[in-house]
Amino acid sequence: MSQIIEHEGVVTGLEGKKAFIKIEQTSACSGCHAKSFCTASDKTEKIIEATVVDNTLQQGDIAVVYGQKSIGVVAVLLAYVFPFCIIILSLFIFNFFLDSELLVGTLSLSVLLPYLLILRFFRKKINAKFHFYASKKE
Repeated sequence: MSQIIEHEGVVTGLEGKKAFIKIEQTSACSGCHAKSFCTASDKTEKIIEATVVDNTLQQGDIAVVYGQKSIGVVAVLLAYVFPFCIIILSLFIFNFFLDSELLVGTLSLSVLLPYLLILRFFRKKINAKFHFYASKKE
């Protein structure tokens, strides 16, 4: 199994060794022949900042953006798994000490604020781990 994630996109801008590449993310059913009748098809555009590997890359070129699959796992952990575990753990702890369910729920959700502030404080260090590369499509 490949350890690299690849997406194709169009180069929208260049700044030195950085390229800004627009990629289209589509749901699995967006390629279906009945997508115009279905409300489940989903398509979004994202701009990815990547380090240029191929010096011949120009604005408007079709490029391949790639990165390690492990960064996807880290992103899921930081964005979904850790906050979920924090909420569940705090629900059990607060429920043991408090009688009001409204207060327990409110406090459990408010525990995420310090977590989000910690993520914000360390965002430069986190962004250094999420590194993408771009090269011209052959």
